[in-house]
Amino acid sequence: MAKDTKEKILAAALEMFSQNGYAGTNIRELSESLGLVKSAMYRHFESKEEIWNTLLDELIAYYEARFGSSERLPPVPDSLDGLVGMTMQMVSFTIHDEKVVKSRKLLSIEQFRDDRARDLATKYFLTGLKDMFTQIFAGMMGKGLLRRDDPAMLAFAYTAPISALIHLSDREPEKAEEAMAQAEAFSRHFVRVYGVKA
Repeated sequence: MAKDTKEKILAAALEMFSQNGYAGTNIRELSESLGLVKSAMYRHFESKEEIWNTLLDELIAYYEARFGSSERLPPVPDSLDGLVGMTMQMVSFTIHDEKVVKSRKLLSIEQFRDDRARDLATKYFLTGLKDMFTQIFAGMMGKGLLRRDDPAMLAFAYTAPISALIHLSDREPEKAEEAMAQAEAFSRHFVRVYGVKA
């Protein structure tokens, strides 16, 4: 029961932090949103800061278990179509998973207040994707699927536009499907330019 309550508190905190930011969320409102009194909240977490740090820990684990990271790479694709398919699976997850969308909004708001949020925003919005695709592209070059080039530069060139389209879908959710279509068109263009024909 206590675990369920903790999970509900963290879910409500994610909702409120992603809408109002850390400073704009208070424990009383968070407690009331769950039908709890403040003292009940403090039986599970000692402070708002502890809720914040626990939430970030959980979001990191959630994202990396489902999306991957440079430490937990998805399998290197065996074909150019496989790269497009893997990319679109990642984009779809990133755009449609409600927890990930809220996490991205939370990091966007809090990156200027909190050093940990800043570091996570940098990792998830830029460096982590580039590092992951650097390794994927190096592996694809090793398989003879992509022409030899600097895999880090290719990864940067590949991930930056896709990341921008994901952020567009955050700001304008009605454009999510259009953003996905553009991401797929870009991915297919990339494999036409850099792919090695069999």
